[in-house]
Amino acid sequence: MNLGRFVFSQLTDFLPRKHFEWLVKKYEGNKYVKSFTCWNHLLVLIFGQISNREGLRDLTTTLAPHKRSFHHLGFGKSVTRSNLGKANEVRDVRIFKEFAERMIALAREKRAGVRDFFLDNKVYAFDSTTISLCLSVFWWCKLHHSKSGVKMHTLYDVVTDVPAFVVITDACLHDSKVMDQIPYERGCFYIFDRAYMATEYLWLIELAKAFFVVREKHKMKYDVVESKQNCNTGASILADQIVMFAGNKTKKQYPRKLRRIVFYDTEGNRTFVFYTNNFEAKAEAIALLYKYRWRVELFFKWLKQHLRITDFYGTSENAVKIQIYAALTAYCLVAIVEHEMKLEMDTYDVLRILSTALLMKMPLRDLLDKENWAKGEMVSSGGQLTIDFEGATYNL
Repeated sequence: MNLGRFVFSQLTDFLPRKHFEWLVKKYEGNKYVKSFTCWNHLLVLIFGQISNREGLRDLTTTLAPHKRSFHHLGFGKSVTRSNLGKANEVRDVRIFKEFAERMIALAREKRAGVRDFFLDNKVYAFDSTTISLCLSVFWWCKLHHSKSGVKMHTLYDVVTDVPAFVVITDACLHDSKVMDQIPYERGCFYIFDRAYMATEYLWLIELAKAFFVVREKHKMKYDVVESKQNCNTGASILADQIVMFAGNKTKKQYPRKLRRIVFYDTEGNRTFVFYTNNFEAKAEAIALLYKYRWRVELFFKWLKQHLRITDFYGTSENAVKIQIYAALTAYCLVAIVEHEMKLEMDTYDVLRILSTALLMKMPLRDLLDKENWAKGEMVSSGGQLTIDFEGATYNL
């Protein structure tokens, strides 16, 4: 009985394959390749991400019993540890990097306006997360405070919940050193933690006519030009001042006025000091913007818990970067599917359902439609998961 296409095949229909093939041609990714093409490589990596395979052996062993279906799944003729490991080591990482960027752009475009926000401006949060690696195995990574690994610097769109810009560097590189690579947009807000209190890079944001909100790292030398103590502020706003930096270095690096806001967090019993070059927004709105910076932290936590960016399918620098970009591609793919199918569920819930159903044959919409769940019944028989749905039986 033909029950249709695999869930995984229906899922990958949302990938812009023509753009990927154009990138492969651009960087000659399939040169001298006979069977395991770049497209096969990408789909296998996405399968490993969504199904949460922990390593190269785990991934290839899981796929081995389904070799007859490789053609329908888009995996090519064979997926072995040797051909996958070699592909991770020698394939041009720019193919996967630029395709991840394309997926990011698509996800942001489709999810624009998905959430009501209290500001009309675009709002981005910038931060980094360290992916720790074992120096004896990943010999190419550098030490940073007795740790080795790579950093994933991410500009996160807090309105669409999709990363807008990603840079992977050695763990030893200071966070603020990447600020000059951010593609600043006029009129947008950029939120930074105190590690990014670098006046020479904040000046770049000012020149781009964008806005920043950054937490004070240490006590800065400044002269108060104006104090808004008499304005109607809430009890949580302790100070709202217009200042000029007074330090010899800082006043040269940032020669214009900026705004200094002192905010008291009643819940945490803490005081925060923020600097911003926006003089029109309310002080409470500036403090609230900084609160949204935690969305990028939640994204890092979600990525590490539910996708594979801590256990790698190769030990070379190329393999690590390809897998990270594949994880970003998988995240954006799930976000696009969630939007296109108008699903009223969390992204993690979508991923959790897909992780156990990729090799099933049933309509993707039926699988993710909550209204249909009450019509189906899941049973376990002989170690095999079986779903009875509308008179048809689906085996996993």
